[in-house]
Amino acid sequence: MQAWSKTALAGTAALLLGGCASLLPRGDVHTELPWRDYAQARAAYKSIRPYHTTMAELRERGVDPDRTPNVKLLSYADILRELVPAGSNSVPLDRGIAECLQRQHACVGYAIAQRHVESRRIGSFWADFLNFRRETRTRGWAYQMLVLSVDGKIVYKLWSGEPNIAQDQVERNPLGPLQSSGDALVGKLY
Repeated sequence: MQAWSKTALAGTAALLLGGCASLLPRGDVHTELPWRDYAQARAAYKSIRPYHTTMAELRERGVDPDRTPNVKLLSYADILRELVPAGSNSVPLDRGIAECLQRQHACVGYAIAQRHVESRRIGSFWADFLNFRRETRTRGWAYQMLVLSVDGKIVYKLWSGEPNIAQDQVERNPLGPLQSSGDALVGKLY
């Protein structure tokens, strides 16, 4: 083999092997967010003061049910189903929930769900491509907030969330690309 073709072959191999990690699949799951991160979402929640904060003030802070994505409007029936335990009349209700249930049609609930999650395949491109070993790393955060409004005034708030989503998944297939062929063959036999 000539010297220039050996050099070209070595350069091509280096490019293929060196840039392989960038060839692995990636995925992002995120909602259009009024907040950059979990801490900002939590701060927005903390700034809400029941019986003081109005829906107009909430809109000014970036939570506008008509414009903010992933805000679910809850009817009286939804609120009843979500916040009042079934068959339990003896459980004392928060003042805001009780007022909301008394006022029925004057009460509106807003369930706000924000999420930002990124998944990246990591590891060896060739092991992934040939289906011997696939590693996926998932990182992100999620925040849910519920507010009840009676006649435009927030009367109740509730939150939950995951400040640090971290999940690693590893799939190993000792037979690599032949692994799924065996499953298909067994499926045909039965």
